[in-house]
Amino acid sequence: MDIPLSQRAQSIKPSPTLAVTARAAELRAEGKDIIGLGAGEPDFDTPEHIKEAAIQALKKGQTKYTAVDGTADLKLAIINKFKRENDLVYNNNQILVSCGAKHSLYNLFQATLNPGDEIIIPAPYWVSYPDMAKLAGAEPVILKTTIEDSFKITPDKLRGAISDRTRMVVFNSPSNPTGVSYSEEELAALGEVLLDHREILIVTDDIYEHILWGQDKFVNIVNACPGLYDQTVVVNGVSKAYSMTGWRIGYVGGPESIIKGMKKIQSQSTSNASSMAQAAAVAALDGDQTYIKESTGIFKERHDFVLKSLQDINGINCLASEGTFYSFPDMNGLIEKLDGISNDIELAEFFLEKAEVAMVPGSAFGAPGCMRISFATSMENLEKSMERIKAAL
Repeated sequence: MDIPLSQRAQSIKPSPTLAVTARAAELRAEGKDIIGLGAGEPDFDTPEHIKEAAIQALKKGQTKYTAVDGTADLKLAIINKFKRENDLVYNNNQILVSCGAKHSLYNLFQATLNPGDEIIIPAPYWVSYPDMAKLAGAEPVILKTTIEDSFKITPDKLRGAISDRTRMVVFNSPSNPTGVSYSEEELAALGEVLLDHREILIVTDDIYEHILWGQDKFVNIVNACPGLYDQTVVVNGVSKAYSMTGWRIGYVGGPESIIKGMKKIQSQSTSNASSMAQAAAVAALDGDQTYIKESTGIFKERHDFVLKSLQDINGINCLASEGTFYSFPDMNGLIEKLDGISNDIELAEFFLEKAEVAMVPGSAFGAPGCMRISFATSMENLEKSMERIKAAL
């Protein structure tokens, strides 16, 4: 019997990044030597002191339900982190721990968006923002940018997109997929626009906060424009900074009423995040931070190699990333040159078949003609992949 799916399920698409990973795995199973440049996770192991904290929690019997919004120890560690690293002050009722930053965003969209609401999303964007908005019944309003714009929106562009239906605007800096980061001055100028619209909720997705080299220090829109504190939700997590993607711990700080609504949504879906993972997250936030500096240094070295390699290829235009572990080259020049290739999806398939290199088409991020390349893999793999790409061309 063919039971139809809900309109909600039919309105969204599976994650393109996960699809590329699955396709690469299929080809490897067939015996092909595929190098995957699609992964959105660090290739390093979780630091030992973090793993040990989880082991000790297990041995102590911390295997039961916790409070829906997180353990007292983890919420305190998050409050201290926000104050220490971001100069943001939150109380206990302004913090929610979820099963990853992705879950945090999902809770937020479900708790605050209604059918007919508009959410402003600059493109290129992380693939899940528009579909999460659709699941909440809202309409994504995509602000397109190009490599000539450095993939950044301007105050005029933001102002022009705001309507009487605008409920939310999302910022992600450093950006997945582009690797670019807004300066404090740029964020302050965007913030001035939003100060005139107190009804609009601002979301700053800071998950790549610590993987940053293009600026002296990390700054989000609330740091740049403190007057936005009461209308901003700050989203973060431990997955990227501490190589804890599989531990599934994300968290938010924001207005108490919104956090309360998000907690209600979470209480009827997942309840609490894993108790052992929460103990590990305390160790991550409170413990030795050496790993962050070391891993970011390695990502920067890989970035420099990939950037130079891409810039040496005729038909590819690539900006320097300022953080994350992604490069986002514009490959429209290649698409125009190659016979039988008319878009970035076909180009990605070309590289997969001819070079045995997997990467994610830019159209998945709202930027057709570009390609996201992850350098969260070994330098050996990166060297091989760049050689193969050049050979295939």
